[in-house]
Amino acid sequence: MATLTTDTPRDYQVGEKEDYPVIASDIIYEGAAVGENAAGYARPLVAADPFLGFAVSKADNSDGAAGDINVTVKTRGRARLTVAGATAITANDRPAVYASDDGTFTLTATANSKIGYVSRWIASTDCIVEFDALKVLA
Repeated sequence: MATLTTDTPRDYQVGEKEDYPVIASDIIYEGAAVGENAAGYARPLVAADPFLGFAVSKADNSDGAAGDINVTVKTRGRARLTVAGATAITANDRPAVYASDDGTFTLTATANSKIGYVSRWIASTDCIVEFDALKVLA
């Protein structure tokens, strides 16, 4: 393979966002955890779905066929979430965080989708959760 001998501009994507086609007849709301169904379409996360990230804005495909629109998700970062079972003591151990649906987060792994780790405990069950969908999927 030869090395480059001229400038070769590349088409780069924004590093922490990705677009995925949305399932038919559904709405993914801004801030929702997004999962992938068995057919490869994005949907509001359902327990055990592979985690794709958090919806950057609402994606309304309520009247559309699968793949008619895309949802843009933030695939990596930190988000303030209410995490059932989180306490000041558990947060110090950076426990894994799971989602049982698009807006419910817990430290319980059973039948749920891993989305990231507690980065910092704030108060009660409010935490900063560090997430990276590409690492979770790996």
